[in-house]
Amino acid sequence: MSAEDISSRAREIHFSSLVFDAHADTAQRLFFDKFDLAERDREGSVDIPRLRQGGVGAIFFALWVPVEITGAAAAQRAADLLAAVLKQIETHRRDLALATSAGEVQAARAQNKIAVLLGIEGGHAINNDLAVLRQFHAHGVRYMTLTHNAATEWADSSNDEPRHQGLTDFGKQVIREMNRLGMLVDVSHVSDRTFYDVLETSRAPVIASHSCCRALCDSPRNLDDAMIKQLAAGGGVIHITFHVGFLSQEYATANRAMASEVSSAEEAVSGKHGENEAQSLLALQRLGEAFVRAGKLPQVSWEKIVEHIDHAVSIAGADCVGIGSDFDGAFMPAGLEDASKFPRLTEGLLQRGYAEADIRKILGGNTLRVMAEAERMSQLLHAEKF
Repeated sequence: MSAEDISSRAREIHFSSLVFDAHADTAQRLFFDKFDLAERDREGSVDIPRLRQGGVGAIFFALWVPVEITGAAAAQRAADLLAAVLKQIETHRRDLALATSAGEVQAARAQNKIAVLLGIEGGHAINNDLAVLRQFHAHGVRYMTLTHNAATEWADSSNDEPRHQGLTDFGKQVIREMNRLGMLVDVSHVSDRTFYDVLETSRAPVIASHSCCRALCDSPRNLDDAMIKQLAAGGGVIHITFHVGFLSQEYATANRAMASEVSSAEEAVSGKHGENEAQSLLALQRLGEAFVRAGKLPQVSWEKIVEHIDHAVSIAGADCVGIGSDFDGAFMPAGLEDASKFPRLTEGLLQRGYAEADIRKILGGNTLRVMAEAERMSQLLHAEKF
């Protein structure tokens, strides 16, 4: 096929597929800045116009709680973020629909609406209380990332010293309760030991909502080949994320080499914006762009995303791969800075010779399937109880 034919075919496939982004941090903007999703903003990566332009049919908004916020305050912050997302859905009913099941995602698509789903990022948001977990589920939350960049009181993080050697007994209770509720268990950010404890405990397929392949970029946040294979063996999905520090080994190495300068600059940014996490995240993205322009950090192209997708598919098959951008929460590669650019992924996969059926799975079919399987396991567990 000619380049023109590939581009035309890619657009046809893309806009007739369910494009499902498993992770975006836009909720921070909605809460702190009262950002209106109907506006096409010059900053940030996600809004209704750009979701439409990019053909996105479903997106998980992460209710991210910084690890410094703990206890009841962490649960309240997650609740505040949730309320901000629900307000936007209500305000823009013609474009958005809250989805709490695979069926509701499909129903929203049939109505030409964008399905908005909710996921907690950071298990400390449940304040060590299964009743709080159940409350979040009742309000629409359908996955939980077990840790963020620090261990919780029941699970170890990939970015922290091990405290529990994986999951504690209570952590395993959390997993079993999530299975019972039909919530997806998300292992992005967890330690390797926690990852294997989760797979051993969970009766439903597990996801990594925003992780890359460690074989291509050696970060503890990424999954190694054995982990990807184990995830796939249980029907799970790794959602390749767009953050340059997890995509590019060259970038990660350069970033570590200037860790002191980066840390000082990040502290200055955080101090300037105080508690406004949305503005801090946007400022950190501008900081990363400035380092690239100055030649201190290498520019990373969007094609790296396709390389990670290709690697995961090569070792575990097309049924185990999805996409989880981390828009509005991380530094994006050149060419995929916002949701409007999603069609490039489809073109990139088609150029690599991917079959149409596999492209549709990667774009969103696998994520929809794993949701449905978690729901079926929930029904089975309820039937076993009674």
